Amino acid sequence: MSLGQPESRGPLRRERLRTARLYFVCEAMPGGRDPEALLHAALGGGVDIVQLREKELGRDEIERSAQTFRRLCDTHSALFVVNDDPYLARACDADGVHVGQDDVAAGEAREALGPEAIVGLSTHSEEQLAASASAPVDYVSVGPVWETPTKAGRPGVGLGLVERAAANAPHPFFAIGGIDPANAAEVVTAGARRLGVVRAIRDAEDPSAAAEALRGALAAVGERAPGA
Repeated sequence: MSLGQPESRGPLRRERLRTARLYFVCEAMPGGRDPEALLHAALGGGVDIVQLREKELGRDEIERSAQTFRRLCDTHSALFVVNDDPYLARACDADGVHVGQDDVAAGEAREALGPEAIVGLSTHSEEQLAASASAPVDYVSVGPVWETPTKAGRPGVGLGLVERAAANAPHPFFAIGGIDPANAAEVVTAGARRLGVVRAIRDAEDPSAAAEALRGALAAVGERAPGA
């Protein structure tokens, strides 16, 4: 399913974001392999947003892989986001970009992609979460909840920040960092109604089943839409 004419993209993207509960971050070539099988399984298992996060490959390789991300996300009516670089996101026909605290500023990302795009922002503290209220973003991530090799050297923020985000986040938020089917219920109990993962799906023997298990943790609270 394509996103249709440009003027229809913003409302459709935001409706998809509003209902999104499971966010998967994946390299362009996970494990050195074509991403198609993994993405098909993840999306089939219930992933709503896929982020292409690639730190090693060149731009041409990323753009080639992005064609698979875009096609499969369209097939599954999911959002496709690129990490860090709004100009790469535009080249990849992504729905938006996710930026970190040390990447391109959210305002620049919004200016580069325009009002129809989705812009996300990483937050790692109460101060950053509060500051995001004035940023031109559509959602934030909160984490890493637990320390993870995906973000080597960054300490876990713990469930306390998830609890505070559930009470005070100015935007919809995805808890992320070290979350897997075995501990997802703890994060949901702390107040998260949206989860972000990398290894829990990428490294699973059955990525579709892993995605379904994560959705199950959310279903335990009825997948209630949070207030923000």
